Formats: sequence, structure tokens, C-alpha cells
Amino acid sequence: MRSRLTWAFVGLTVLALVLYGLPRAFLLADLVRAAEERTATEVATLVAVVLEEREARGDAVTEASLQELLGEGEAARYVRADGTEVTAGSAPGEGGITVTRDVGPGGTLTLAHSGDAVQAAVVAALTPLVLMGLLLVPAAVVAARLLARRLTRPFDELARAAADLGTGRFDIAVPRTTIPEADAIGRALVGSAERLEELLDREREFAVHASHRLRTPITALRLDLEDLSLWPETPPTVAAQLTASLGELDRLAAAVTELLDDARGRRVAATVPVDLTAFVRRVVDRRQGEGLCPERDVVVEGGTGVVARVDPALLRQILEVLLDNACRHGAGRVTVRTADRGNRVELCVADEGAGLAEGIAFPSRSATEGVGGLVGARDRAEALGGRLALEPGDGTTLVLTLPKP
Repeated sequence: MRSRLTWAFVGLTVLALVLYGLPRAFLLADLVRAAEERTATEVATLVAVVLEEREARGDAVTEASLQELLGEGEAARYVRADGTEVTAGSAPGEGGITVTRDVGPGGTLTLAHSGDAVQAAVVAALTPLVLMGLLLVPAAVVAARLLARRLTRPFDELARAAADLGTGRFDIAVPRTTIPEADAIGRALVGSAERLEELLDREREFAVHASHRLRTPITALRLDLEDLSLWPETPPTVAAQLTASLGELDRLAAAVTELLDDARGRRVAATVPVDLTAFVRRVVDRRQGEGLCPERDVVVEGGTGVVARVDPALLRQILEVLLDNACRHGAGRVTVRTADRGNRVELCVADEGAGLAEGIAFPSRSATEGVGGLVGARDRAEALGGRLALEPGDGTTLVLTLPKP
């Protein structure tokens, strides 16, 4: 697209130069030739007057005296009334201008203006026009490249955002531009990403809850069947059938577990290197703009070069859960720290509250989702190949450990 825009702009510039420059060049050449004709006519008139005055005074008109009256590239032939003639100057050549004037009674002056002089005047007048056209072509190439780069940059960013959306990243950021069409596409893309993320979250939550609800009755049914198969009153054939049914229940339980793992987002292909500190700052800034902890400070600490290989969508979900937990159930300043620990990176979210016990923060899955959805956040951390744990000490500090690229 960029090259097509460049060539289109340059082509339009060349076309404009041709459509404007050629008629302008012919018009300018005609104007120069007309000016040279006027000049030759004026010179012939003046020379005729001078010769008539000399004849009236009785001065002889010689070749030298006639040559003094001529300019460069001019020739003259003076024929007296008695038929004698005097010539001066060089031959006019082709394309010259010839003017004839009467001198006194019976005399004739023929003045020839050289065609080379006319051609030189035309070339001198057209040279600036040609040079301007030659300079406009490279200037048009440079301007076309800059304009094409400016026009295509928003669409390149949209293409990258669409590619990120295809890998499962829903937190795409499309900057605003001065191109209404690109802004409309960006808004549509962001809206589609939000709807897809919402739809996917609903499907995941449904699968998670359905899997949890299915595990309990499946386990109870398996225990009942196993108990029945061991009763002395159960006939051997019935006990054998019950034992065979236990295998089918195990297959069903494995299918439920697989469904739960898929719902937790274990997608290795969607993981990409992410600058953790910059990512955290963007999420915190966006959440603060939405009213997160309006009366408390949220501070981000960490340097550059802290890079983790994660699925950005899952990481954002985990970070939002940790921030919501610190703001709703904690107290004091909320500190988000990123650090490189050699073979891993850490993301810590700490507050100055009373603290949470391990059993309250991460109860068993069959009982509850825990405080602020921390169990779901822990599941997502495991899906990323990391670990979410509660660090002992004052206040509440949740540490997310993530793999490095």
C-alpha cells in the first residue's frame, strides 16, 4: 500500500508538470520570439534614422560605421538610391528575424537578427522552468514517501492489533489518528475484542462452574457404585457389572478434568514476551481511570528489562483480580512491584491491611472461589506456567511467579 501511494503521488506530480509545463514552455517560447521581433524592429528603425541623418549631412556610410550600429548576432545590408550597397555583420543563419526599412528617398535597410540569438534567448527563458520541474520530481518522491508513511502507519498498527487479537490478546490498544476511516476501524476492532473477551470469559466461567458441579455427583456416584460392588448381598454378576461401570465413570471424570483445563486457558501458542513493568503500568493507569482505589495510592515499582513469556489476556485478568482484592479487602497504599529473579520474574501486589490467611485466600475449589476470585487467579497463573502464592508477613502480599522467555 505504501509503495502504491508513493507511485500514485509521484505520477500525479509528473502528470501535473507535463500538463502545466508543456503549454507553459510553448507559450514562453512564443513570448520570447515576439519580444525578439519587437527588439529587431526597433533596432532597424533606429539604424534607418541614423543612416538617413548621415546621408543628409553628406557623411559616407561605410561597413565600419554600419557595424557600429549593430549588436551581437545582427547583420545589415544598406542599399543606396544609386544602387550601391554596404553590408556589415555575420550571416543570420536559419530561423532568424529579418526587418526592412526605407532610408530617405530611394534607400533601403535590411536588418537580420540571428536565429541562434533567438534560440539562446528562448533557452535562457525556459531553463528556470525546466530546472524547477526537475527539482519538483525528487521533492515529490520525498513528500510522497512521508505522506504514504503517515497514511499507512495507522493501518499497520491496526494490522498488528488484529494479529494480536488472533493470538488471544484482547487488551489491544489502537491509538487515535487524524484519519477518520482508521479510527472507525480501530473502534470496531477494540469493540470486537471486548465482546470476544467477554464471551470467552463467560464460556470459561461456565465450563469451570459446570466442571466443579459435575465432579461432586460423579465422585459420589463412584463411591456408591464401589460400595455396592463390595456388599456381600450383591450377586457376583451384578458386582462385576458395577466394577465395569466404575471405569466408565473414570473416563467421564477425565473428560470433565480436560474440560476444566481447557476452560482455564492453557494455551501455550498464545504466550508472547511481555515487558512486565510497562504492562503493569498500562493496566494500573487504565484501572485508575475507571475509579480503582479513588482515595488510596497505587504505586508501580520496577525497572526496565523485566520480561515474561505469558498470554497477555490471562495476565491482565490475574492482575485485575489482585488489584481488586487489594483495593476492596486491604488498606493503605497498594504497591505493585516487578522484579527479575534470574530464571523467573515476579509480580507482587501488596497492601498495608491486616492480611489474609492462606485458607481464606485459597480455599478448596469445591467450597468457594475465595476472596476476590483469588482461586480463579491462581488457576490462570498455573495455566501460564506460573504460580500465585501468599507471601507471609505484615499486610497482604500476593506474589505471581512467571516464566521468562
